[in-house]
Amino acid sequence: MDTKFTAPRAEVLRDRYRSRLPERLQELAGPVDGNVDLPLHIVWSGRTSYSLDRPKSRMTLYRTVLAEGLSEDLVALLHHRLLTEQWPVLRRLISPYIREAWEDALPELLRTAPADTTAA
Repeated sequence: MDTKFTAPRAEVLRDRYRSRLPERLQELAGPVDGNVDLPLHIVWSGRTSYSLDRPKSRMTLYRTVLAEGLSEDLVALLHHRLLTEQWPVLRRLISPYIREAWEDALPELLRTAPADTTAA
């Protein structure tokens, strides 16, 4: 019988997202306008190009990068101002594991969240 301890899936996901986080929001120095083409290791099928000038496109880009991007992708593709501006809505569209990791590590994001922080 295999007696190896296996971490619960939730903790594995939390650790994965925590390990990718920047130390400070200001490290996120990605573009603020124009088009962004995501690499295949982030988005391997479907849409790969996003317009930062279109709110829905920008929101989809940020959701995708938060979920699938590596540390270097977060820094290169996300911008701290855009993330902060979008956070009140974005936090409701991403996985709770991603949301918890970001808000625990970067509490300034909580200041942008609405008073009612229950997930939709």
